[in-house]
Amino acid sequence: MVKIIVGIEGMACGMCEAHINEAVRNAFPVKKVTSSHTKNQTVIIAKEDIPEQELKNVVAKAGYDVVSVSSEPYKKKGLFFAFRG
Repeated sequence: MVKIIVGIEGMACGMCEAHINEAVRNAFPVKKVTSSHTKNQTVIIAKEDIPEQELKNVVAKAGYDVVSVSSEPYKKKGLFFAFRG
């Protein structure tokens, strides 16, 4: 699993967030995608890494600009994660 953090410019409201989320879901096999116009970012959780250029193309077609892309391994936190010693 991989967590991809995408810096995006041009989002102004919740509808912009939904527009990007839908575009990403339709283009790639993702587990989860959430966007924040206040943070200017989209966070994607996927089984495998998404090619950066393909991701930029999808976001550009939706009408927004990608300013950064970073990824890191993602480990799902279970219900009792906080109680592990």
